[in-house]
Amino acid sequence: MGCIEKLNYEVIDKHISFKEAASYIDKNCAEVYEVKPGFKIFDKAMIGIPPVRIGIDGDVITFPFTKPCYGTFLLRVSDAAEADMIRRKAKNIKH
Repeated sequence: MGCIEKLNYEVIDKHISFKEAASYIDKNCAEVYEVKPGFKIFDKAMIGIPPVRIGIDGDVITFPFTKPCYGTFLLRVSDAAEADMIRRKAKNIKH
């Protein structure tokens, strides 16, 4: 994919901390995964304070996305292939 801006995403929250993003994901997502900064999602390396949390509900992925100079946003995107990749490659901490 390459560009987050080209995805059909929903902004859940903006200008949040990584701790706030992780808390939201823990409370609101059926599956929770942990990754290290640099893990690629939608062909973009994730930025964050490790471990970075990613939530999945079916094919819907919830994740923090940091744009330098703009801050961190919590986004939600529906993408079956990317959800399957995360399930295969990331550490599952809640299923």
